[in-house]
Amino acid sequence: MITLALGLFGIKKNKQILKNCFIHLVIKLFRSFLYMKLFYTATLFILLNVCAFNQVSAQSASYIQSLQAQNHWVDSVFNTLNMRCKIAQLFFIRAHTNRGQAYADSVAQVIKKQQPGGLVFFQGGPVRQVNLSNQYQKLAKIPLLIAMDGEWGLGMRLDSTISYPYQMALGAVQDNTLLNQMGQQVAYDFKRIGMHLNFAPVMDINNNPDNPVINYRSFGDNKYNVAQKAIAYMQGMQQGGLLTTAKHFPGHGDTNVDSHMDLPLLNFTRQRLDTLEEYPFKEAIAAGISGIMVAHMSIPVLDNTQHLPSTLSRPIITNLLKDELGFKGLVVSDAMEMKGVVKYFPGGEADVKAFIAGNDILELSENSARAIKKIKQAIHSGQVTEQELDAKVKKVLAAKYWAGLNQYQPSNPIGTVADLNRQQAKALVQQLSNAAVTLLQGDSVIQQLDFGQNTALVSIGTEGPSVYQYELGKVFTNARMFNVGKSASAAEISQLLAMLHGYPQIVIGIHDSRLRPASKLDFSASVKQLIAQLAGNKGSVISVFANPYTLANLPGIEKAGAILECYQKDESMQRAAVKVLTRQLIPQGKLPVRINAFWANGTGLVLP
Repeated sequence: MITLALGLFGIKKNKQILKNCFIHLVIKLFRSFLYMKLFYTATLFILLNVCAFNQVSAQSASYIQSLQAQNHWVDSVFNTLNMRCKIAQLFFIRAHTNRGQAYADSVAQVIKKQQPGGLVFFQGGPVRQVNLSNQYQKLAKIPLLIAMDGEWGLGMRLDSTISYPYQMALGAVQDNTLLNQMGQQVAYDFKRIGMHLNFAPVMDINNNPDNPVINYRSFGDNKYNVAQKAIAYMQGMQQGGLLTTAKHFPGHGDTNVDSHMDLPLLNFTRQRLDTLEEYPFKEAIAAGISGIMVAHMSIPVLDNTQHLPSTLSRPIITNLLKDELGFKGLVVSDAMEMKGVVKYFPGGEADVKAFIAGNDILELSENSARAIKKIKQAIHSGQVTEQELDAKVKKVLAAKYWAGLNQYQPSNPIGTVADLNRQQAKALVQQLSNAAVTLLQGDSVIQQLDFGQNTALVSIGTEGPSVYQYELGKVFTNARMFNVGKSASAAEISQLLAMLHGYPQIVIGIHDSRLRPASKLDFSASVKQLIAQLAGNKGSVISVFANPYTLANLPGIEKAGAILECYQKDESMQRAAVKVLTRQLIPQGKLPVRINAFWANGTGLVLP
């Protein structure tokens, strides 16, 4: 019995021991699980933060800086490409969203068959472009780099979007941080609809008032101001994650020929080119700009080959831009379909020469399939080495990586228009317009305006009441509006003058209603004479919503009591002018160009 009892006791004891051991083991396993969970959580946290850090580092590093580091994504993609596919990566083809389905389908076929490196979108609408871009990206084995000319934002090409002031107006702004903010807003807009590269800013110095192609697209005729404004705008865009392109190297500002139509000639000395035309581009290179677009111009002092555009010149692109000036970024040709390049080099010859010259991206070839074939033949025949091709392709792929195309995500069309027309952007447009308005003369006359006085509010160049008149009418309580069309007859003008007789105050707006503000107004001689006659009235106040160069072609306007230069027709400029005339805004703008003997570059008064 005793033995049995001891045995039973031993069994019970062993069971207790086993139970205790089991519980202890469970506790240890549970603790181990917790430790492992904590370990994996910590590890995941570290990995995520490392990835985030790398992503931040990639974004904080400029495109130019990124070229110095080895890129495994670039290498892996590059190693999958044969020669034809490599060459195709250098071609950017034209795309529109306002030409119907058949045209859209034809672009899709080119993408599917040729696999180009990118697209350049032109006119259309933002939602249509988002949807079409998403469709096109599905057809590309390597994500497409999508570009646009957005010198004043998406509004340069797309409806239902915001247009910022033209660069000529921005040249008058004295606070360059506003241009940086504009660059960041433009970058947001581009990325919102799936674009990665802006063919902007224009860095041409417009020292020819009759320039038919640059003109109001330039920041002005002072090289220092042009460089500072362009760099502020560029840096804002690049800080926002957008690739940029300074154009049109080595400088298209002093030409009287539009390179879309023919080949301009720059018959200047090397010293002038070095110290004037090239200056903004040199500064932009030093500031880290990601791309430079080369113009179609004949420049004998740099390359005396007859009729050879700069886009096809190896001495200009490789020897000067890349080697001498040390530019390491993307060299982009101006459109290869323009008459300035194909007039003397037809049949695909221009494409081959542009490739050999040193361009990394060839945009808008007349026939990209033909061009790819011809460039391949040129490499096989030894006209250019395959190593040069490889370097170009890797730069393009590196641009795609920098723009985030290694992790491509389609754009969301929902809410696009609302996002692109956000209040923050609209407020900045008004702020830039306020900062641009330039008081050329008559600060004391503006101070003496009587808001209760019998006043004539005259808009010239408009068929109906303008925003300028409506806004002035809110302050001038005893005012009447008058409108004069740009082609008004002598009889109509005589009738108007009779009605204006006796008004002690005449406040005038001159409006260029054209889409692009040219150097000369397309007003009839009678209307121009009316402007001179009204300017001669004592105390007349004139706001010019037109290109500043138009002042030189309005004889007698200098007799006006006060003149505000407002650069363009936009409503934001009209509101800014009203704020100055009603003493709600102190004008700060300075003329970015020389007009004539009356108004030099830098003219701009500040109200006391």
